[in-house]
Amino acid sequence: MKREPETTEDSNLDTPYVADLTLDRNSATPLYQQISAPIAALISKGEIAPGQLVEDELSLANRLQVSRPTARRAFQELAQMGLVVRRRGAGTRVTPIHIQRKIGLTSLKSDLIRSGHSTHTQVLSYNVTLADEQTACLLGAEEGIEVASIRRLRWANENPLAIMHNIIPIQFAPSLTELNEKGLYDSFLDKGIHITTAVQNIGARNATEEETKLLGLAPNSAMVTMERVAYDAAHQVIEYGNHVYDAAQYRITVPLTANIH
Repeated sequence: MKREPETTEDSNLDTPYVADLTLDRNSATPLYQQISAPIAALISKGEIAPGQLVEDELSLANRLQVSRPTARRAFQELAQMGLVVRRRGAGTRVTPIHIQRKIGLTSLKSDLIRSGHSTHTQVLSYNVTLADEQTACLLGAEEGIEVASIRRLRWANENPLAIMHNIIPIQFAPSLTELNEKGLYDSFLDKGIHITTAVQNIGARNATEEETKLLGLAPNSAMVTMERVAYDAAHQVIEYGNHVYDAAQYRITVPLTANIH
């Protein structure tokens, strides 16, 4: 396998990696597996860097004289193994280093910064509405109270990572300016609001069409989901969060201890 000539580290990652592949057309092994298997081995050995752009399927199909569906199937195999990420308009890259989070009462922003990742947030919408029956139930409040409904897109290392939807009773909610300047949890602290407990559910599903567009993912990409209801010391609900994360970039670490009697 050969890599194209290198210049700087950043430009290397944006220069498509071209694998030197030899196909045996008389073999019982399907051609797509003869393409995906050696590339997978290189990625697993660390010979192709995380975040490295790889040759696109059309170029690979033409170079190896295989059909485009065969090349596409090879990339799909790599994506299903979690080795590459395919983004609309951005090509196929080796899966970036995963964002690792431990379970705890922390914000995604603070966890990213603490782990040395660059991050920024785009507010997709900020609306003040009246809580319907379902929202009131989530917040443990009366129907008809004012709430702030906020949707944001979180980026990590210049890649879109998560879509976050938070519903907050209006008396606790930051203004749009505060949200843009400080983030959600830092805004809570500035208001003297201290979240002390939370109930969190973690799950998984395929991305919706809207999520694939916002995160630049291939259709039906795997997502990690998180629902959280956070409380203060008086057991008031401060916020309800419903977040989705690109599973190719995101992992959750759960410490476990033995229950020895």
